[in-house]
Amino acid sequence: EAPTFEQVSLTSSDTGPWAKGFRKALQITNGNQTGGADAADEIDLYHQIEAQNLASSGWDYSSNSSYINLSYWVKSSVAQNFYGYMVTSDGTNYMYLWETGALTANTWTKITKKIPGASGLQFDSNNDIGMYMYLFPFLGTDLTSSISEDTWMAATSTNYTADNTSTWYTTNDATFAVTGFQLEVGDVATAYEHRTYADYLAACQRYYYKIASDNAEDSMFGVGWASSGSYFQTMTTFPVTMRTKPT
Repeated sequence: EAPTFEQVSLTSSDTGPWAKGFRKALQITNGNQTGGADAADEIDLYHQIEAQNLASSGWDYSSNSSYINLSYWVKSSVAQNFYGYMVTSDGTNYMYLWETGALTANTWTKITKKIPGASGLQFDSNNDIGMYMYLFPFLGTDLTSSISEDTWMAATSTNYTADNTSTWYTTNDATFAVTGFQLEVGDVATAYEHRTYADYLAACQRYYYKIASDNAEDSMFGVGWASSGSYFQTMTTFPVTMRTKPT
Protein backbone atom coordinates (compact mmCIF):
# COMPACT_ATOMS: atom_id res chain seq x y z
CA GLU A 1 0.00 0.00 0.00
CA ALA A 2 1.05 3.63 -0.37
CA PRO A 3 -0.45 5.86 2.34
CA THR A 4 0.32 9.58 2.23
CA PHE A 5 0.38 12.10 5.08
CA GLU A 6 -0.18 15.76 4.23
CA GLN A 7 -1.37 19.11 5.52
CA VAL A 8 -4.65 20.11 3.88
CA SER A 9 -6.54 23.41 3.88
CA LEU A 10 -10.01 23.69 5.35
CA THR A 11 -12.82 25.79 3.85
CA SER A 12 -16.15 27.09 5.06
CA SER A 13 -17.68 23.77 3.95
CA ASP A 14 -15.77 22.06 6.79
CA THR A 15 -18.64 22.58 9.20
CA GLY A 16 -17.42 22.45 12.78
CA PRO A 17 -13.70 23.21 12.91
CA TRP A 18 -13.86 26.06 10.35
CA ALA A 19 -16.24 28.05 12.55
CA LYS A 20 -13.83 27.56 15.47
CA GLY A 21 -10.94 29.15 13.59
CA PHE A 22 -9.14 26.09 12.23
CA ARG A 23 -7.74 26.47 8.71
CA LYS A 24 -5.48 23.41 8.40
CA ALA A 25 -5.72 19.69 9.13
CA LEU A 26 -3.45 16.65 8.98
CA GLN A 27 -4.83 14.08 6.53
CA ILE A 28 -3.90 10.48 5.78
CA THR A 29 -4.91 9.03 2.41
CA ASN A 30 -4.85 5.24 2.17
CA GLY A 31 -3.65 5.05 -1.43
CA ASN A 32 -3.06 2.00 -3.64
CA GLN A 33 -5.17 -0.29 -1.44
CA THR A 34 -5.26 -3.59 -3.28
CA GLY A 35 -4.16 -6.21 -0.76
CA GLY A 36 -6.92 -6.11 1.86
CA ALA A 37 -6.25 -6.14 5.59
CA ASP A 38 -3.38 -8.34 6.77
CA ALA A 39 -2.84 -9.23 10.42
CA ALA A 40 0.39 -7.18 10.73
CA ASP A 41 -0.81 -4.08 8.86
CA GLU A 42 -0.77 -0.76 10.70
CA ILE A 43 -1.39 2.92 10.01
CA ASP A 44 -1.11 5.35 12.90
CA LEU A 45 -0.13 8.86 13.84
CA TYR A 46 1.31 9.85 17.18
CA HIS A 47 2.58 12.74 19.27
CA GLN A 48 5.29 12.70 21.94
CA ILE A 49 4.85 14.79 25.09
CA GLU A 50 7.85 15.84 27.17
CA ALA A 51 7.85 14.34 30.65
CA GLN A 52 8.52 17.66 32.38
CA ASN A 53 5.48 19.24 30.71
CA LEU A 54 3.28 16.59 32.30
CA ALA A 55 5.09 16.58 35.64
CA SER A 56 4.65 20.35 36.09
CA SER A 57 1.23 20.71 34.44
CA GLY A 58 -0.76 20.77 37.68
CA TRP A 59 -2.36 17.40 36.99
CA ASP A 60 -2.25 15.17 40.07
CA TYR A 61 -1.68 12.17 37.83
CA SER A 62 -1.47 9.72 40.76
CA SER A 63 -5.05 10.53 41.83
CA ASN A 64 -8.15 9.16 40.10
CA SER A 65 -10.04 12.31 41.11
CA SER A 66 -7.72 14.61 39.13
CA TYR A 67 -8.28 14.86 35.38
CA ILE A 68 -6.87 15.89 32.04
CA ASN A 69 -9.14 16.51 29.06
CA LEU A 70 -8.25 15.66 25.48
CA SER A 71 -10.25 17.22 22.66
CA TYR A 72 -9.82 17.14 18.88
CA TRP A 73 -11.75 17.13 15.59
CA VAL A 74 -11.74 14.08 13.31
CA LYS A 75 -13.22 13.26 9.91
CA SER A 76 -13.21 10.00 7.94
CA SER A 77 -14.39 9.36 4.40
CA VAL A 78 -15.68 6.00 5.66
CA ALA A 79 -18.33 5.68 8.37
CA GLN A 80 -16.94 3.60 11.22
CA ASN A 81 -15.41 3.66 14.72
CA PHE A 82 -11.73 4.41 15.38
CA TYR A 83 -9.43 4.04 18.39
CA GLY A 84 -6.79 6.11 20.13
CA TYR A 85 -4.61 5.53 23.13
CA MET A 86 -2.03 7.07 25.42
CA VAL A 87 0.96 5.19 26.80
CA THR A 88 3.38 6.46 29.47
CA SER A 89 7.16 6.13 29.18
CA ASP A 90 8.54 6.69 32.70
CA GLY A 91 8.53 4.01 35.40
CA THR A 92 6.03 1.23 34.75
CA ASN A 93 4.36 1.81 31.38
CA TYR A 94 0.58 2.26 31.47
CA MET A 95 -1.88 2.71 28.62
CA TYR A 96 -5.31 4.31 28.28
CA LEU A 97 -7.60 3.40 25.37
CA TRP A 98 -10.59 5.30 23.94
CA GLU A 99 -12.76 5.20 20.83
CA THR A 100 -14.37 7.87 18.68
CA GLY A 101 -17.68 6.08 18.35
CA ALA A 102 -19.25 5.58 14.92
CA LEU A 103 -18.32 8.52 12.69
CA THR A 104 -20.55 9.73 9.86
CA ALA A 105 -18.71 9.65 6.54
CA ASN A 106 -17.13 12.96 5.46
CA THR A 107 -18.43 14.75 8.57
CA TRP A 108 -16.28 16.47 11.18
CA THR A 109 -16.88 15.21 14.73
CA LYS A 110 -15.43 16.69 17.91
CA ILE A 111 -14.06 14.08 20.31
CA THR A 112 -13.65 14.90 24.01
CA LYS A 113 -12.17 12.47 26.53
CA LYS A 114 -11.97 13.09 30.27
CA ILE A 115 -9.03 11.07 31.59
CA PRO A 116 -8.36 10.53 35.31
CA GLY A 117 -5.03 10.02 37.00
CA ALA A 118 -4.12 6.62 38.43
CA SER A 119 -1.87 5.16 41.07
CA GLY A 120 1.42 4.13 39.50
CA LEU A 121 1.67 6.78 36.79
CA GLN A 122 5.09 8.46 36.72
CA PHE A 123 6.44 11.47 34.84
CA ASP A 124 10.03 12.55 35.46
CA SER A 125 11.10 16.20 35.38
CA ASN A 126 13.25 16.02 32.27
CA ASN A 127 13.04 16.61 28.53
CA ASP A 128 12.66 12.93 27.63
CA ILE A 129 9.39 11.50 26.36
CA GLY A 130 6.82 11.19 29.14
CA MET A 131 3.87 9.96 27.13
CA TYR A 132 2.86 9.05 23.59
CA MET A 133 -0.58 9.77 22.19
CA TYR A 134 -1.67 7.58 19.25
CA LEU A 135 -4.58 7.60 16.81
CA PHE A 136 -5.14 4.46 14.76
CA PRO A 137 -6.94 4.53 11.41
CA PHE A 138 -6.16 0.81 11.31
CA LEU A 139 -4.41 -1.96 13.24
CA GLY A 140 -4.31 -5.59 12.11
CA THR A 141 -5.24 -8.44 14.44
CA ASP A 142 -1.58 -9.07 15.39
CA LEU A 143 -1.77 -5.76 17.28
CA THR A 144 -5.25 -5.95 18.81
CA SER A 145 -7.05 -7.92 21.47
CA SER A 146 -9.94 -7.70 23.93
CA ILE A 147 -8.87 -4.57 25.83
CA SER A 148 -10.88 -2.46 28.27
CA GLU A 149 -11.51 1.16 27.37
CA ASP A 150 -11.47 4.33 29.48
CA THR A 151 -9.19 2.94 32.18
CA TRP A 152 -5.45 2.83 32.83
CA MET A 153 -3.84 -0.61 32.58
CA ALA A 154 -0.37 -2.09 32.22
CA ALA A 155 0.87 -1.46 28.69
CA THR A 156 1.65 -4.31 26.32
CA SER A 157 4.00 -4.32 23.33
CA THR A 158 1.66 -6.30 21.07
CA ASN A 159 -1.95 -5.38 21.84
CA TYR A 160 -2.95 -1.73 21.62
CA THR A 161 -6.71 -1.63 21.00
CA ALA A 162 -9.74 -3.83 20.59
CA ASP A 163 -10.12 -5.45 17.15
CA ASN A 164 -10.45 -2.78 14.45
CA THR A 165 -13.11 -2.47 11.80
CA SER A 166 -11.22 -2.86 8.50
CA THR A 167 -13.58 -1.00 6.14
CA TRP A 168 -11.56 2.23 6.09
CA TYR A 169 -8.30 0.38 5.51
CA THR A 170 -9.64 -1.79 2.69
CA THR A 171 -11.15 1.21 0.86
CA ASN A 172 -8.76 2.63 -1.72
CA ASP A 173 -8.02 6.35 -1.24
CA ALA A 174 -9.97 6.48 2.03
CA THR A 175 -9.06 9.60 4.04
CA PHE A 176 -8.69 10.29 7.76
CA ALA A 177 -8.21 13.89 8.91
CA VAL A 178 -7.64 15.52 12.31
CA THR A 179 -7.24 19.04 13.65
CA GLY A 180 -7.62 21.12 16.80
CA PHE A 181 -5.84 18.94 19.37
CA GLN A 182 -5.83 20.24 22.93
CA LEU A 183 -4.72 18.45 26.09
CA GLU A 184 -5.44 20.38 29.29
CA VAL A 185 -5.71 19.91 33.02
CA GLY A 186 -9.17 20.18 34.57
CA ASP A 187 -12.54 18.53 35.04
CA VAL A 188 -14.00 19.87 31.78
CA ALA A 189 -12.69 20.55 28.28
CA THR A 190 -12.52 24.27 27.44
CA ALA A 191 -12.57 26.13 24.13
CA TYR A 192 -9.41 25.76 22.05
CA GLU A 193 -6.67 28.22 23.02
CA HIS A 194 -5.72 29.84 19.73
CA ARG A 195 -2.23 31.31 19.68
CA THR A 196 -0.34 33.38 17.12
CA TYR A 197 1.64 31.92 14.26
CA ALA A 198 4.81 33.25 15.92
CA ASP A 199 4.03 31.36 19.14
CA TYR A 200 3.52 28.08 17.28
CA LEU A 201 6.64 28.59 15.16
CA ALA A 202 8.85 29.14 18.22
CA ALA A 203 7.34 26.09 19.94
CA CYS A 204 8.08 23.95 16.88
CA GLN A 205 11.63 25.29 16.59
CA ARG A 206 12.35 23.82 20.02
CA TYR A 207 12.36 20.46 18.23
CA TYR A 208 13.31 21.22 14.64
CA TYR A 209 14.14 24.02 12.28
CA LYS A 210 15.64 24.19 8.81
CA ILE A 211 17.94 26.80 7.31
CA ALA A 212 16.89 27.27 3.71
CA SER A 213 16.16 29.79 0.99
CA ASP A 214 14.64 29.67 -2.47
CA ASN A 215 18.16 29.07 -3.76
CA ALA A 216 19.79 26.36 -1.63
CA GLU A 217 23.25 27.61 -2.64
CA ASP A 218 22.61 31.02 -1.08
CA SER A 219 21.50 30.08 2.45
CA MET A 220 23.14 32.06 5.26
CA PHE A 221 23.64 29.93 8.35
CA GLY A 222 26.10 31.95 10.39
CA VAL A 223 28.91 34.51 10.58
CA GLY A 224 32.42 33.13 10.32
CA TRP A 225 35.89 33.37 8.87
CA ALA A 226 38.04 31.50 6.41
CA SER A 227 41.38 29.98 7.24
CA SER A 228 43.82 28.10 5.04
CA GLY A 229 42.60 26.25 1.97
CA SER A 230 38.94 25.22 2.26
CA TYR A 231 38.84 25.39 6.07
CA PHE A 232 36.52 27.81 7.81
CA GLN A 233 34.78 28.33 11.12
CA THR A 234 31.31 29.72 11.66
CA MET A 235 29.10 30.72 14.55
CA THR A 236 25.42 29.75 14.27
CA THR A 237 22.75 31.09 16.60
CA PHE A 238 19.68 28.95 17.15
CA PRO A 239 16.33 30.81 17.04
CA VAL A 240 15.20 29.28 20.37
CA THR A 241 16.61 26.96 23.00
CA MET A 242 16.20 23.48 21.53
CA ARG A 243 15.05 20.40 23.45
CA THR A 244 18.47 18.76 23.17
CA LYS A 245 21.77 19.06 21.34
CA PRO A 246 21.23 18.89 17.58
CA THR A 247 22.54 15.95 15.57
